[in-house]
Amino acid sequence: MPKLSVIVPFYNVQQFAPDTLRSLHLNARPDFEFVLVDDKSKDETPAILERAAEELSKVAEVRFVRHEENGGLATARNTGLDAARGEYLTFLDGDDWLARGHLVKLLAAIESLGCDFVRTDHVQATGRARTVVRHPLGRREEVLDPREAILPTDRSTSVDYAYAWAGAYHRRLLDKGLLHFTDGLRTAEDRPWIWKLHREAESFAVLNLHGVFYRRGVASSLTQIGDARQLDFIRAFDQVVEETAKDREADRLLPKAVRTYCAIIAHHLAEIDKFEPAVAKQLRTMSSAAIQRMPQELLTDVLDTMDLRRSAKLRRLRRRITSAKAAA
Repeated sequence: MPKLSVIVPFYNVQQFAPDTLRSLHLNARPDFEFVLVDDKSKDETPAILERAAEELSKVAEVRFVRHEENGGLATARNTGLDAARGEYLTFLDGDDWLARGHLVKLLAAIESLGCDFVRTDHVQATGRARTVVRHPLGRREEVLDPREAILPTDRSTSVDYAYAWAGAYHRRLLDKGLLHFTDGLRTAEDRPWIWKLHREAESFAVLNLHGVFYRRGVASSLTQIGDARQLDFIRAFDQVVEETAKDREADRLLPKAVRTYCAIIAHHLAEIDKFEPAVAKQLRTMSSAAIQRMPQELLTDVLDTMDLRRSAKLRRLRRRITSAKAAA
């Protein structure tokens, strides 16, 4: 069994894949496994991966899987999870890269702490600029209860730092069904995943480590494209609210889920001009329906505690629902 499996999905990233693959080579060890998943790329990415897999196989174990149909990031990660054999697992996206020696440090930390999973900081790379982005939790190198890190409701917490690649995970989480993503989600796929992890895992820690370089501003990234795939955030957060409502501590945790959902809706509405006109209309309609589905008494409490700019936008959306119902 490999000590560590690194799951790396690729889709149309011929410009960036060489950097990603080079960084894997610089992190390779004979007991590491690199699971490369091509999600039916239309450019030269598959050819790049074929050549790289041959070179990487000289320094680590390599598994190269190709999708027959494009399924999106969540599905590609699930393919990688199904193929991975490591005692520990981590992720990397096909347009990001790792600092030399990062994986060795990551593995040593989770083995030393003995917890279910660890989380790390990362470096945001925008053009030539580099910025360290820290995990919201201040307590470092200490084993903690993941459920407690979901709160408080009104501050950024561990579930708001949802990047799957910013950490490592023991295989027992995979065996318990906690590492797979919601199949087919095209965006916000990390959100239901991180909530489930924090609700159901038993232990975690945050490390003083930032060896993942996250590339921002990539033209092909969904964060830069205003098409209908962006609207999958509604499906993702519906799942967060639905699953949290069934939790044994729903009264304590659900306000955080609803508040975060509201904040994300407000964020997308504030940037509605980036969407194609038909998608912008769909965003308003779907956001209105999402607000209607939320627990209304709890929604009122959440809106009362949000800043005026965001709460006013959401209240207008809510009033539109009420007016439509009255007219009907």
